[in-house]
Amino acid sequence: MEWIKEYWWVLIILLMVGALMNVYKDLKRIDHKKFMDNRPELPPHRDFNHKWDDEEDWPKKK
Repeated sequence: MEWIKEYWWVLIILLMVGALMNVYKDLKRIDHKKFMDNRPELPPHRDFNHKWDDEEDWPKKK
């Protein structure tokens, strides 16, 4: 058990490498071409900036 106190960081690195390998395998399983063919349509973009900028900020010239 003394080696765990000295080499705890090696166990952390092994866990991180294992997690990255699982992520890589899961990402390889994704078929991006199929997703791009069947992706849902996005609604049209609505910009509401014109509503709050109706008022004139500058004083009127006489």
